Amino acid sequence: MDSLTASTTAKPTLRVAAFCGSLRKDSWHRGLIRAAEELCEESIPGLRIDHVDISGLPMVNPDLVTDGGEGFPPAVEALRDRVHAADCFLFASPEYNYSVTASLKNALDWASMGEHNCWADRAAAIVCAGGDFGGGRASFHLRQIGVFLDLHFINKPELHVRAFADPPKFDEEGNLIDVETRERLKKVLLSLQAFALRLQPKDD
Repeated sequence: MDSLTASTTAKPTLRVAAFCGSLRKDSWHRGLIRAAEELCEESIPGLRIDHVDISGLPMVNPDLVTDGGEGFPPAVEALRDRVHAADCFLFASPEYNYSVTASLKNALDWASMGEHNCWADRAAAIVCAGGDFGGGRASFHLRQIGVFLDLHFINKPELHVRAFADPPKFDEEGNLIDVETRERLKKVLLSLQAFALRLQPKDD
């Protein structure tokens, strides 16, 4: 009976599609995703990070769309498949001109085109790093974009890392080295996990 109870109450493993808005190899935001992967492996059972590389996507161009709006270039089809297969999302985006990066917006647009919006009705979280605002304005703009995409962002906790403030948050290769920020990131992931589980359809 005990083993049966344990098996029926165990949390399912959630697949988190993670997107880095920066294409730079040593980006802090890539470092945040790597740290998220490590945290899930070390101390968050039931959560698995799947980093989706968006660097090879073509820029959105309706001339590349075929089959009456439902055919896409191979790289875009692969993106849409991974977005569709995910249980929830983690966005790590720098702030460019008070907004998200062109590369991230490009991915958001490609995966929402056609009759099927691949982002819809899933939980999501945002982590940012930057100057005095820690990338917060990019985070706020991404939340606006998410309204139309039917994304459901966690509200708290927020993680806007003031990357230039002491103590150092990242090393020269973009790895997260600050213990307090790592703990804050863990709380974001736990909140995402809990919210994603709440949004999953319940069996009758």
